[in-house]
Amino acid sequence: MRRIAANYIFPVTSAPIRNGYVDFSDDGTVTGIGQLSEETGGTEFHNGILVPGFTNAHCHIELSHLEGKFREATGMSGFIDQINALRESAPEEERQKAMRHQFKKMYDEGVSAMADISNCDESFAMKSEGPMYTRTFIEVFGSEPQDAPAVIEDARKLAGKATEAGIDAGITPHSPYTMSPDLLRMASAEGLKAGFISYHNQESQEEDDMIGFHRGPLYENYINRGLSVAPATGKPAVFHFLDQLRKVHPAPFDEHILLIHNTVAGEDSIRAAESILHNCTWVTCPLSNIFIHRAMADLPLFMRMGVRIAVGTDSLSSNHVLSIVEEIKCIQSRYPEIPLETILQWCCLNGAAALGKDGVLGSFDTGKRPGAVLIDAIDFDRMRLTSESTSRRLI
Repeated sequence: MRRIAANYIFPVTSAPIRNGYVDFSDDGTVTGIGQLSEETGGTEFHNGILVPGFTNAHCHIELSHLEGKFREATGMSGFIDQINALRESAPEEERQKAMRHQFKKMYDEGVSAMADISNCDESFAMKSEGPMYTRTFIEVFGSEPQDAPAVIEDARKLAGKATEAGIDAGITPHSPYTMSPDLLRMASAEGLKAGFISYHNQESQEEDDMIGFHRGPLYENYINRGLSVAPATGKPAVFHFLDQLRKVHPAPFDEHILLIHNTVAGEDSIRAAESILHNCTWVTCPLSNIFIHRAMADLPLFMRMGVRIAVGTDSLSSNHVLSIVEEIKCIQSRYPEIPLETILQWCCLNGAAALGKDGVLGSFDTGKRPGAVLIDAIDFDRMRLTSESTSRRLI
């Protein structure tokens, strides 16, 4: 047995405990939790806060070789131009090295589970060998309706490779602006069969303008490249997604639906999605959204509406680091009124629930194996992380 204590432990499913401890069996299972009466022999005490392992609820680990190569604040149109130009800018050996380095770094810093986007099989061996739980979303694109059947067939082959590698995976649609309605429906049907969809939603005003009203720089980008665009809906982009879902499956939906970014999602969008998506997680990627758009999701609005929020890092094409602690700092900087206890629930338990792993991960409940992470350099008076705070895995 191993007893780990800290200035505070955050069980996540109950209130923080000052001078608290967590007992772990040799295989990392939580066997008990409590408050120290005194520091006794055999107790491993750390200065900082002890939290369960994080869940990175949205990542593109395949893009790790793009670190430092992208210009910031280009908007979605400019970002797409860069990803098209730079995605294949490194040989596979370099891509593998960067990807494996970031995977290990994330795990060592406390990420116990990850929702990862894949467009190829380069990450499959790493995931099957690694200690971190991953669910892989095989993401598909295609603006031309006639290409949809071939795109889906290729995605099925890739999903088969993931299954052969022993990792959980399934097909998912990317976003409304990168897919014909035909492909969006077909990919959504595949995701629903697997029980999981991860969908980029309302990441920018450009997206809402393009899908709703056929205007703005993203729309012009597609027209200038001679690509097809779905008919304008006159509504925010999430309504297009919900309409396509209903065409392949009657509402409501109990499958795990992760809506990613949500930077411009308003009350009407949230209410519409929640009315038919009964197992929905709204994933925010703060540093990525600031990198591309100089904007963040209205997290207090999501809190007032009582929805499940989780946190992701996105990729190193749109972020400088893949660090949950840095995302927490960003949230606290923009929304200082949100308690650390709440943000940790988003980063630990809610992300695990989005992946269907909250029975094993995400909190210090007896019987779980969530891992244990120490965050240091805490401002205990305000119970906030500081600019010097870092995280490291203890279990």
